[in-house]
Amino acid sequence: MAFTDEIPWDQPATMIDLEGRVPIIGTIRDCTLHYGLYKPHARDNARILLTQPIHREGRATRTWLLDPSEITELAERLTRETN
Repeated sequence: MAFTDEIPWDQPATMIDLEGRVPIIGTIRDCTLHYGLYKPHARDNARILLTQPIHREGRATRTWLLDPSEITELAERLTRETN
């Protein structure tokens, strides 16, 4: 099980873009849905800022930020759960 499976869909979150586009403020589910609409270049620059940190394997501390690979895990989870 990926650690992103423990993140509730209704947790408030903010999708940020390293290129400075307007952030998306909503829930994890909202951010994940928008991520699925992004073009590959935009996906590479997307990050999700969490309101509750989670454990990331291989790190001694918890994390507040999800990288594109972790957002992809969330997108795959959303697809599994909605189909």
